[in-house]
Amino acid sequence: MPIAPSTDAAFDVLGLGNAIVDVIAHASEELVRELGLVKGAMTLVDEARVEHLYERMGPAREVSGGSCANTMAALAALGGRPAFIGRVKDDQLGRVFAHDIRAAGVTFRSKPVSDGPATARCLIFVTPDAQRTMQTYLGACVELGPEDVEPELVAAASILYLEGYLWDRPEAKAACRKAIEIAHRHGRQVALTLSDPFCVGRWREEFRELVEREVDILFANEAEITALYEASSFDEALQEVRRHVRFAALTRGPKGSVVVRGEEVHVIDAAPVERLVDTTGAGDLYAAGFLYGLGRGFDLGACGRLGSLCAAEIIQQFGARAERPLAPLLDGLERA
Repeated sequence: MPIAPSTDAAFDVLGLGNAIVDVIAHASEELVRELGLVKGAMTLVDEARVEHLYERMGPAREVSGGSCANTMAALAALGGRPAFIGRVKDDQLGRVFAHDIRAAGVTFRSKPVSDGPATARCLIFVTPDAQRTMQTYLGACVELGPEDVEPELVAAASILYLEGYLWDRPEAKAACRKAIEIAHRHGRQVALTLSDPFCVGRWREEFRELVEREVDILFANEAEITALYEASSFDEALQEVRRHVRFAALTRGPKGSVVVRGEEVHVIDAAPVERLVDTTGAGDLYAAGFLYGLGRGFDLGACGRLGSLCAAEIIQQFGARAERPLAPLLDGLERA
């Protein structure tokens, strides 16, 4: 059954998230162990630690990033109309972030701040098996708060998209709650990505309540959804989530994804991949494809298939910003 998109919204999706510059480099398994990193996870670090790790990285590439911002950039690449709210400082990396995300086609109105911590960065160590291990210095993001939420922008977007990472800071959590209230008041949908299983572990009870009472669309991978419901299997978690949220898109890596709405279930194969290079951004790009389809009135199965195509595209390259146009992925996409 198709989902009717909003016809009175200036934007398809407004993302509220961490404005981070990604620093991406190849790394050996030995280096990851030597540095004491938790492979495959995102770990928050302070400025001294991020400087030390940066010194140990190999040749790197810098690009504006952050989970939510990656999704908005990919949505724009598909031809969608995204906007983004995030906090940066008026410094070199802040200017890099603002330029990159606007150049990607995303509306970004957030004003850079003149004092406080530097613009955030995420060091991404990509091992030969394509797993990414992230060490994040949140910098200016730690001061994201309700004052950064522009009510008119929230009201103008068909869907408000939040990243779970924001729950780690009280002021950012307050910003999310303010945005949710505005979105609901204007009849908009609220989407949440759980972000990371460790983040879910820290805020499990609050996330459960949020999913049941405030969220319309939930994005999670297998590790995150099983962590949310402390389930022993994916199937057990699936039975739980279908009772608590309007619909959910659950990714399972090479096993594909499952999209569920009540008794309606779509099992979607992973799109073919010629060469796995880097899994950075796979979930972010899946969400972009899904949200684009939702905004165009695709049924849930087609939304999931487009998400899979976008995810497959990004894991065949280095980094979370598409090097090739994403719009051609729409060619021949079947709508059920």
